[in-house]
Amino acid sequence: MKKIFIAFLALALCSICLNLSAKPSNTEKKTMTKVVQTAGRDNLGTFAPEFAHFNDDVLFGENWNNQDISLKTRSIITVVALMSQGITDSSLKYHLQNAKNNGVTKEEIAAVITHTAFYAGWPKAWATFNLAKEVWNEKTPALTEKDKYAQTIMFPIGAPNTAYAKYFIGQSYLSPVSTSQVKIFNVTFEPKCRNNWHIHHAKTGGGQMLIAVGGRGFYQEWGKKPVEMKPGDVINIPANVKHWHGAAPDSWFSHLAIEIDGMETSNEWLEPVNDAEYGKLK
Repeated sequence: MKKIFIAFLALALCSICLNLSAKPSNTEKKTMTKVVQTAGRDNLGTFAPEFAHFNDDVLFGENWNNQDISLKTRSIITVVALMSQGITDSSLKYHLQNAKNNGVTKEEIAAVITHTAFYAGWPKAWATFNLAKEVWNEKTPALTEKDKYAQTIMFPIGAPNTAYAKYFIGQSYLSPVSTSQVKIFNVTFEPKCRNNWHIHHAKTGGGQMLIAVGGRGFYQEWGKKPVEMKPGDVINIPANVKHWHGAAPDSWFSHLAIEIDGMETSNEWLEPVNDAEYGKLK
């Protein structure tokens, strides 16, 4: 009963807020298009002829052709009723298209769905908006490779790492995760992107820890073979060790970079990673 009350309350408030429940004038009644429905008989005529009759002749026949309220208002009420119940399948899309055909504008349907969301639930609104965008021909921009990758990791990619761009080959991104107590940054590399050889100097302590959180990448210390990194892998980088890290040639890569406290710490950036050596990575 509570859900039914909320749904009907939403219907009433939608009608009041949008001023769409006015009774049609006599002139409007004369020009109202008659609704003719045959879906029941087309799909269930032999299997359930009585249901088909109720659907085509009563629901869409007598009810939808009742002229006490306009087809536009009736369409909005139907959309809100279906959305409130969480019915967001093809039937809702049909009634959204019906609402558009009966004069509901993009701005009006957006306001109706938004208003109903506060009473029926936010997830239902999202589902309804996705269908409404198709009906009102609002195409969703195609996701970029960056957007697709961002959906696979739990940490934000952040902004382009412009401050350190001169020490990287390719595009990297930086997102602060923690800037107090322990400094942690999520560093994301586009495919083929890697930083230069560099050293984290420290008199005592210092160094860095890397925790892979997305994609696939590599870490290499000077004089040693590259180490592949996948989500969950941890690399402990001692202070004063020359190294580099970055993405695999065919994959995006993200790692958390954790700075280790030490005395008299500094970073020394060195030469880029040799293209021929990097090209051997698979």
